[in-house]
Amino acid sequence: MNLKPLTILFSAGESSGDQHAANMFLELQKQRPDIKGLGMGGAKMAQAGIDIRYDSANISVIGVVEVIKHYAEIRRALTLMQELVATERPDLLVCVDYKEFNFKLARYAKQQGIKVLFYVSPQVWAWRPGRVKAYGKVIDMMAVIFPFETAYYDAEKVPVRYVGHPSVDKVHARYSKDEDLSRFGLDKNKPIVGLLPGSRANEIKRLLPVMLAAAEKVQANLPECQFILPQADSISDALLDDYLRQSPLSVSVIKNQPYDVIQCCDAVMTTSGTATLEIALLTVPMVIAYKLSSITYWLGKWLINTPFIGLPNIVLGKSIVKELIQQEATAENLSEEITRILTDQAYADNMHQNLSQVKQQLGQGGGSKNMALLALEMLST
Repeated sequence: MNLKPLTILFSAGESSGDQHAANMFLELQKQRPDIKGLGMGGAKMAQAGIDIRYDSANISVIGVVEVIKHYAEIRRALTLMQELVATERPDLLVCVDYKEFNFKLARYAKQQGIKVLFYVSPQVWAWRPGRVKAYGKVIDMMAVIFPFETAYYDAEKVPVRYVGHPSVDKVHARYSKDEDLSRFGLDKNKPIVGLLPGSRANEIKRLLPVMLAAAEKVQANLPECQFILPQADSISDALLDDYLRQSPLSVSVIKNQPYDVIQCCDAVMTTSGTATLEIALLTVPMVIAYKLSSITYWLGKWLINTPFIGLPNIVLGKSIVKELIQQEATAENLSEEITRILTDQAYADNMHQNLSQVKQQLGQGGGSKNMALLALEMLST
């Protein structure tokens, strides 16, 4: 039986979405080798064989002020994606995260009679739960990555499927910890601290200087401490070098091996976001730092109705990892928490235990495969 070649249009605006879409497409190819993928994304999607028509690195920004600054470019990307919907007439549009942009794109696709699968729900449990109804009008299916999210969609009779968190499958080191310590030139008898300032340029600008200053303070207390930084694909060498050159610290920068880097660490300073969940899955104690422009922060504080921003804390519904937000994200506070993790064994053990519970809550994984099967199910109806 000859099946008609299928075309899926992907829209991913950030580093994590790029990875999720790539993994999903690789699973789709196992089921339907002739499947064609195109759209907006980054390096991971391109490597998976998706035809990238717009590089999302140009619009990977967060916060109200940053979005306003990049508005013209974001608008251009949206117009281009809408044109692809109209000219390519894909069998399915898969919107991955990047909420506001993808909401507009989904609405346009729906008007054009194209089926829409939205992957990674907006955080309706944190703010604007009324969005569930709005999304219900522009999508055919919402694929959620946390088990507790389905209830919000079920309540409004919006088609929803829990597919599992994609990080569960992908967060695995390629080598053993001992092999990695040797490969990265680290001494296992001395404390190792990871710096994860983020995958966006504006996160690096806001957080890396603070993290480096905190690391200096940690080293003053614990002179043997070693520092390592896993470089995100979306961050240029030049941007990192600007900050690292100004620091007296020796920081090992490792590309394309985040999980191998994290598993070597005794403690990690990280920005908020998916990284916190990945660190939790590797059960490494951490402190979360988060800084936005003042306007974005105060708007968020006014709109957001959740006691936590860190995903490990949200998943367990309690504070298991310290969150240092805005003016609290200082070098002093970060260094104090990292030093405590490194020197107070009972404290570190308790955090480790709680992070193991986060891992348990997220289950067995299979998210990318479940997404591929869900897409094929939608294409066959």
